Amino acid sequence: MIKNINMKIRGMFRFAVYTLLPLVGGAWAGVSCQDFFDQESDHVIYAEKDHLGSASDTLYSMTGVLQKLQALGDRTILLGELRGDLMDLTSVADKDLREVAQFKVSKDNAYNRPLDYYAVINNCNYFIEHVDTSMLNSLKEYVFMREYAAVKGIRAWTYLQLVLNYGKVPFVDKPILTKDASEATYPTYDLMAVCDYFINDLQQLADNDSYVNETFDVTRETPMYGEMLGIDSRFFYFPLNILLGDLYLWRATETGNKSDYKEAARRYYTYISRRNGNNSAYYTGNYQRCWTPGSTSYLSYTDSYYNLFSSNREKGYGTNSELITLIPGDSLQSDPNYSRLRGLMQTTLTDNSDFMVSLVPSQGLREISAAQVYCNPGTNGLRSSTTYAPQGLSNNRTGDLRFSSWFMESQNATHTVTVNGTSQTQRIDLYQHVDKYLTGNVSVMRRSTVYLRLAEALNGAGYPHMAFEVLSVGLNNDSIAKRVLPYYPTLGDTTFIREFQFPNTRYIPVIADYYGTKGQAPVPNTLGIHSRGSGFTPFNDYYCMPNDTIEPNATKRAQLQSEQQAFVDSLLLNEGALELAWEGTRYFDIMRYAMRQANPGKTMQDIIGARKGKANSASTLGELNSLLDKRNWYLEWDGKIGWKE
Repeated sequence: MIKNINMKIRGMFRFAVYTLLPLVGGAWAGVSCQDFFDQESDHVIYAEKDHLGSASDTLYSMTGVLQKLQALGDRTILLGELRGDLMDLTSVADKDLREVAQFKVSKDNAYNRPLDYYAVINNCNYFIEHVDTSMLNSLKEYVFMREYAAVKGIRAWTYLQLVLNYGKVPFVDKPILTKDASEATYPTYDLMAVCDYFINDLQQLADNDSYVNETFDVTRETPMYGEMLGIDSRFFYFPLNILLGDLYLWRATETGNKSDYKEAARRYYTYISRRNGNNSAYYTGNYQRCWTPGSTSYLSYTDSYYNLFSSNREKGYGTNSELITLIPGDSLQSDPNYSRLRGLMQTTLTDNSDFMVSLVPSQGLREISAAQVYCNPGTNGLRSSTTYAPQGLSNNRTGDLRFSSWFMESQNATHTVTVNGTSQTQRIDLYQHVDKYLTGNVSVMRRSTVYLRLAEALNGAGYPHMAFEVLSVGLNNDSIAKRVLPYYPTLGDTTFIREFQFPNTRYIPVIADYYGTKGQAPVPNTLGIHSRGSGFTPFNDYYCMPNDTIEPNATKRAQLQSEQQAFVDSLLLNEGALELAWEGTRYFDIMRYAMRQANPGKTMQDIIGARKGKANSASTLGELNSLLDKRNWYLEWDGKIGWKE
């Protein structure tokens, strides 16, 4: 039946807004509800029934959730990048962007609108409250459990975004539909409380295999609506095990609890191991931008890395898809949720364009990329012929090559335009093209994100060698047996590590090509994440674990592992910059890293202060003195939401 009404939903996805009730002002832990639910706005899209018990009602309400979610797309990226160290502003950047980058966000800033988060939450609360999850079809399958799971995931993701941006937030898990509800007092939740609530809320649902009578795979959490607006609609949702991994990872970062780090790793692994069904694999792939082996000119390279960001990736939820979740944008510039990101980042070559961009890569990003040492294993693939690319290469090709793959720029370029029927050549001060934003949709989660967070969780749990393997070679059972297990000889450690199964027949590391099997079947499909842009990491003598010895003494081993954890933690922070730059994760990655340090505020100041480059960090640090106080890491809105202690 869902397939039969798919064409109706295509029309709904234009997202007209419908009225439920005007919401009346009240108190929310001392905060008026109307501050978050404007009486002139429509916050719940609903069916006029007590329960959502038909496919049309349920899909209609689901559409309302997704429509409200659209409003969060651009700010998810901008709040995650402008406050970090990888993005900078040009002179044409507007006041709102500049305020975010300077940590001086005013009440009327376009990106400081908590009511948009609560619009999503209220729609989710309405859906969860009203959907009929007991309905069975003729095959004894629960009809609307996919939708129920998907909406619970959207609500959890939205609350996590809200609390990470504001620090402390009013919390409500029931729909606000009446005057009495709007006047009630609601508690304030911090990050720990949000994590606790949604771990409990999602865990049983994620672990319950009984409600869908089919082979387990991630699609049980994704309503099967087919294609919408040219996009596979399965990309619209947030997998529960990834959300649980994130919730455990943040909680572990707050408390240092190794059990939570372990559970975070288990959750990421559960998603990876079940993403494509039982007895399958979700390998990293072997996407790379790399110099031609044996080349001394460093002009010739191959590039499959940019394919990860192709617009075609939004059409197929295949077994090897890099994309996991996106927020769809409206298609017309006049639409309210049209994404501005491409216009801010890319030079638009049109007759009426001023060819100006607002956002540019920071000097800090350029320096992180250039600081990597590119390892070329040579024409015969042997360690003995390993060479390293030189410094001083042009077009951002020094060091790691990923930056030069997804980002292209040209100073003083020219462009031919037609003005009044006559061709004219115009000069462009700065031409930019960003492969990560080829469409108007906003990618918020992909496969590399999950693998890097798996590594972060494993490292926090006390297994830096396993985390390093994700960066260096990639995981399969053979690599774990040879390069991980020997360093962790206790029964508890080996038992935990063996929970992570990456069968050799399904996960084929590229490293196998360099030991006599190059070009032979089976074709490699697994690569260390660092090798995506820095050459062949397993042969790189500049990218190795420090003091890499097997220590038999338990006390000395614990000390050595602690030092190696700190080392790998810094590698992971850098890898996040190299792999996930401009994808909305950077500020929060820095935040987690800082929270693990002895002086979190100074760490935040130092890392973000390097956005204009190490040579200019001294002046930048003075502008970021406020970050020494953790309360200033967060947004605040009108004294009514945010960290007020």
